[in-house]
Amino acid sequence: MNIRQQTETICASLKPEDTAIQPVDYVSPPKWHLAHTTWFFEQFVLVEQCADYNVFHPDFGYYFNSYYNTLGDRVVRADRGLMTRPALNEVLAYRAYVNKHLALFLDKGVSEATARIIEIGLQHEQQHQELLLYDIKYIFGHQPSFPRLEYQIQLLPETVQPHFVKIPEGVYNVGHKGEGFCWDNELGQHKVYLHDFEISNRLVTNSDYIEFINSGGYKDFNLWHADGWDFIQQNKLAAPMYWHKVNDKWMYYTLQGFKALDFSAPVSHVSFYEAFAFAQFKGMRLPTEFEWEVASSQFNYGNVWEWTNSAYLPYPKYAKPDGAIGEYNGKFMVNTMVLRGASVATPNNHSRPTYRNFFNPEMRWQFSGIRLAK
Repeated sequence: MNIRQQTETICASLKPEDTAIQPVDYVSPPKWHLAHTTWFFEQFVLVEQCADYNVFHPDFGYYFNSYYNTLGDRVVRADRGLMTRPALNEVLAYRAYVNKHLALFLDKGVSEATARIIEIGLQHEQQHQELLLYDIKYIFGHQPSFPRLEYQIQLLPETVQPHFVKIPEGVYNVGHKGEGFCWDNELGQHKVYLHDFEISNRLVTNSDYIEFINSGGYKDFNLWHADGWDFIQQNKLAAPMYWHKVNDKWMYYTLQGFKALDFSAPVSHVSFYEAFAFAQFKGMRLPTEFEWEVASSQFNYGNVWEWTNSAYLPYPKYAKPDGAIGEYNGKFMVNTMVLRGASVATPNNHSRPTYRNFFNPEMRWQFSGIRLAK
């Protein structure tokens, strides 16, 4: 139950009011995360496997299903913040109830198939732990008091001397191979042909990005995709999320509070559009996801998720699992871009060279950054 407890540890310093708010549609209330990750185990393990199990509340399946059409109706994502009920104490009681029955179920022994579902549930909860940190930072980072979260994560400075790693032309194997856990979108190891390329051993830093801003990067339409240019114009963007210019000094919000910008830290909370424009400004480009994977052993990663120039698509011979679990990845393989690596918010066992994260190109609230290629 250590993974289950970690979710509550992240939320431990939150006030009840903090857990119910939803400032934008893609930010879910922390209370909803606490309940949804519990519903997953109740629905996919206890309801499916225990004939004598009584659900905690008959309406919680409707409240806390996320996007599983197979399992019926649910509250619209943008309306999650309208639910003042159930209250936080009821959600925590729900977690305790499901944990108790899950422990009793596990004591009896489980089949290999059920163990696989439980493993997926734990991996799923760890993904939500990272999303929780994104969402809490958004909730706190858009308040005038800029609250501090007691659960701390911090970006590390980029201290290595910058250079470009040369990767020779050739045919390379990509995709997950081995006995460890992976998601279905990583499977189907296959060969890709790559031209020779070079990739930076270091992430783009805040100092690097200020050069882009000061040089008019947000005002030069030539650097941007048409969609990206429309996006920054419509939203009046001129810096990464959480950056503020105060008395001609750059400040930014971190989960440690409102601070002077750390020039040596990697730039974070930038969209794909911004990452692309910065690469254009430098006369370079973003790596493809396969270039990134092949070169990943040549540099350190894990500070921020790194945008690639690859659309999120299925690998050859990709097979979507049957049932509700099949909705986990496959149906999102459209209009999204791949990020590779991991971030300071990522649980350790989710950081591997083959992990394929994906977001819409305009998203900025995740810990996302830039590595250049040429």
